[in-house]
Amino acid sequence: MARQRPATIVSGHLGLVLLLASLVVGTAVLAAPRHALASGDGACTESIPAIYDRVSPAVVSIASVAINPYQTVDRVSRAVGSGVILDASGLVLTNSHVIFGRQAITVTLDDGTTVPGRMIGADPVFDVAILRIPPPSTGTLPVAVPGSSARLRVGEEVLAIGNPLGFDQTLTRGVVSAINRLLPDTPFSLMEPMIQTDAAINPGNSGGPLLNRCGEIVGITTALMPDAQNIGFAIPIDLVQAILPALLEKGHVVRPWVGIQGHLVIPLLKELLRLPLTDGLLVEIVESDSPAEKAGVRGGQLDLVLGGVALLLGGDIITHLNGKPVDTPERLTEAMRSLHVGDTLRVTLFRQGQTQEVTLILPERPLLPQDVPTQRSVAPLGAIRRGDRTGDRQ
Repeated sequence: MARQRPATIVSGHLGLVLLLASLVVGTAVLAAPRHALASGDGACTESIPAIYDRVSPAVVSIASVAINPYQTVDRVSRAVGSGVILDASGLVLTNSHVIFGRQAITVTLDDGTTVPGRMIGADPVFDVAILRIPPPSTGTLPVAVPGSSARLRVGEEVLAIGNPLGFDQTLTRGVVSAINRLLPDTPFSLMEPMIQTDAAINPGNSGGPLLNRCGEIVGITTALMPDAQNIGFAIPIDLVQAILPALLEKGHVVRPWVGIQGHLVIPLLKELLRLPLTDGLLVEIVESDSPAEKAGVRGGQLDLVLGGVALLLGGDIITHLNGKPVDTPERLTEAMRSLHVGDTLRVTLFRQGQTQEVTLILPERPLLPQDVPTQRSVAPLGAIRRGDRTGDRQ
């Protein structure tokens, strides 16, 4: 068994908390092939202690430091979290909020060895990052094995390994509570379906793997509801692996930029307001210097809370994108995800009872202020600050 590192306690309160991270197939794997672990009906029979012994050596602890030169007090912030070794060359996957924009990164291996880490790529939007550590002079690094999140079923047993509250190499167990969960207040173009689980997730789990009963990674723990009882979320591994090539090749994920945020017009809104509304996407926010702003798309000015949902009314309603209606969540999501950098986008608007069309040329989406963890409305589990040991996102 690997030597356990001394535990350090991290205390504090949390808002909705982000952890994100991910996995890719390694060049050398510690795990046995799946068929060696499965019974005749395809169910894996390896015990949970055996899975822990096999996978936990690939889970690491990550600490980072950042200095804000524009502050005179509390200039130093720290973040702690978990990560997963991807291959024997030293690639480690973790959360963006743990290492993005930070000057010093250290990684502690399962045997207690501490090595420097260098960020290779990061995506603050999905909170995924990849870093590199030096391989050992003797031996090889252990690697975890990814599975597929597409086969997950509600009720399936899952395991989480990480470093919650400074307690190294902690395993918790639960089930898949739901699949395809969407976190609130996320633009349609950036939505990612989450795995909901009741496996205990705490600060420091950031970047740790969610495993199935075969010991394969099916997700990366990413968020929790602190006011609830064991409601946590994980990024599906299939989604994570889809963006990994871009992180490795370019250092970031390339996305097209429209520059709008809003809500779909619901029948209750039309019924209550009795205004000339039509089905489509009600534009609430037009991002500064975006293609939408340059084309004259208008956002909302009047705030209203309807059924517990805050809305900004008075903006344009987008009824069609490239001639296709966007009057349901499925149609809108499909339309947004079909867009690419350099595309010409025809946007049909409903404004003050009249219809008009504008044309946008889509550039690459830049890093926006709300993408940076310290400026979001959710709290990263790894951040540590004076006065608030777990940090916050605002």
